[in-house]
Amino acid sequence: MSATIGAGLTGRSKVFAARDEEHAVTSSAVAKGLAAMRIGFGLTFLWAFVDKLFGLGYATPSEGAWINGGSPTEGYLANAPTGPFEGFYNALAGQWWVDGLFMLGLLAVGVTLTLGIGIRLGAAVGVLLYVMMWTVALPPANNPVLDEHILGALGVLVIGLALAGDTWGLGRWWGSTTLVQKYPVLK
Repeated sequence: MSATIGAGLTGRSKVFAARDEEHAVTSSAVAKGLAAMRIGFGLTFLWAFVDKLFGLGYATPSEGAWINGGSPTEGYLANAPTGPFEGFYNALAGQWWVDGLFMLGLLAVGVTLTLGIGIRLGAAVGVLLYVMMWTVALPPANNPVLDEHILGALGVLVIGLALAGDTWGLGRWWGSTTLVQKYPVLK
C-alpha cells in the first residue's frame, strides 16, 4: 500500500484502504466506466471518419466528402493553425497522403476502441491524433496549456493502459487469439 493512501489510517481502516487500492482498476464499476468511455471515444472517432468520408452535412458538407473529391484535412490545416507549427500544418493541408493517413487513423481508432480489440495500437494512434490536433493551435484559446485535445489524449491513454476492451467488448476473445498471444502489442 502506498504511503499516501495508508497515512493516518490504522488497523481495520488500512485493510480496507489496501483492498480498495488493490482492486481499484479491476472493480466492476471502474471496468464499466472505462468501457463506456472507450465506446464513447470509439464512436466519436468512427463518426468523424464516416462524416468526412460521406459528407453527411454535420462537420462536412456533402460536396466536401472525401468520396466526392474533398479533402478531410485541407480546410482545417489551411485555416486553423496558429503558433509555432502553423507553417508545418499549412504545408500538410490537402496532401493526398496526409488525407489518407488521417482517415486511416480515424477509422483505426474508431474500430479498435468501439469493438475493444487492438486497444493498445488504437490508443497509441488516438493519443497521437489528439496531440497533433492540440499542436495545430498553440497556445490553446482558453487555457495556456490544456484544452479538450490534451484531455482526450489522457482519456484514450488511460483506456489503452487499462486494456478496457475486456468489458463490453471483444478484448478477452481477441487477447486469446494465437496472433495476439504471439504479438502482445496487438492486445
